[in-house]
Amino acid sequence: MRRFGPADFRTMPWANGRGATVELYREDGADGLILRLSLATVAEPGPFSALPGLARVLVLIDGPGFTLDIAGRPHPLRPLTPIRFSGGAPAAAREVPGPSRDFNVMRAEALPPAEVRVLTAGQGMTAARVFLFALAPTRITAEGDTVALPAESLAEVAGPAELHAGGPCIGIALA
Repeated sequence: MRRFGPADFRTMPWANGRGATVELYREDGADGLILRLSLATVAEPGPFSALPGLARVLVLIDGPGFTLDIAGRPHPLRPLTPIRFSGGAPAAAREVPGPSRDFNVMRAEALPPAEVRVLTAGQGMTAARVFLFALAPTRITAEGDTVALPAESLAEVAGPAELHAGGPCIGIALA
């Protein structure tokens, strides 16, 4: 099991220059980005960066939310409800009453899609690789170990991962 905390994270500008994201984890391959997990604050209406070739999943984790317009169709964001869309689709934040934070998963579209779920106590995920992002302090059991995971930290495990207590966490399962 690997754990990542604030010392491992880095702040990166958005591709469109309208804000910044906190990159929690990034994995690149010969053809570019394979996987990126990040946090972003949306504080005003405006376009999302165009990221063709990437599948995106966004989860509202804090704030009043906003409407995500994807290719002309409105999608009101609800707390802790993942929304999936293509990074190449035109997307924009609309109806932004105040700052909101979201958790983002970006994965190369050529790869199997990431399964993204909000997990509560006693729930888990099984896959070749699983990442867990703690929304509150929690304990996780994986690979025979139980460890404390502080709020807004990340753990990567191989194989099954079970949320032992506390929660919620965002689980990302990769084939």
